[in-house]
Amino acid sequence: MREIAERLDITKPSIYYHFASKEDILLALHMRQHELGKAALARLTGEAITLETWASALGELADQMAAHRKLFLMQQRNQAALEKLHRKNHDDEHDDFQQRFQQALADPSLSLRDRVRMASAMGAVFGGLFMAGDAFDNVPSAELGSLVQDAVRDLVTGRGAPRTHCSG
Repeated sequence: MREIAERLDITKPSIYYHFASKEDILLALHMRQHELGKAALARLTGEAITLETWASALGELADQMAAHRKLFLMQQRNQAALEKLHRKNHDDEHDDFQQRFQQALADPSLSLRDRVRMASAMGAVFGGLFMAGDAFDNVPSAELGSLVQDAVRDLVTGRGAPRTHCSG
């Protein structure tokens, strides 16, 4: 806690006023991520999911993730510990969040091709913004967010020549 206080240029008692332990700080940071994801997920609730609504929700998520890159990098580097901590305190919410995204991707009213595009676009957001680690540290957040949104649009709209698939 001393190191955290020094880094924030505040006193240790100030931290303890708001948080009882480092675990509480980590949980608060982890829950902040979920709040960012909830806004995007809310856009997909209550209406038919289309490639356009999916791209719009992921665009919003990409903006939020780009603006909070350090938070997401911290999550990626401490994923096992944070997930364990989260499950201990908020298991139902976490499962609901994942289930809602999986339901959207399993929607039989959308073609398999569109659902794969949607899943791939989600991968582009997470891969481009926080699974890449420090690879894009020198890129301003707004620029990186814009580039990731371009990748999402490319994946969702299927820019480029259509591909055929082989069976077997």
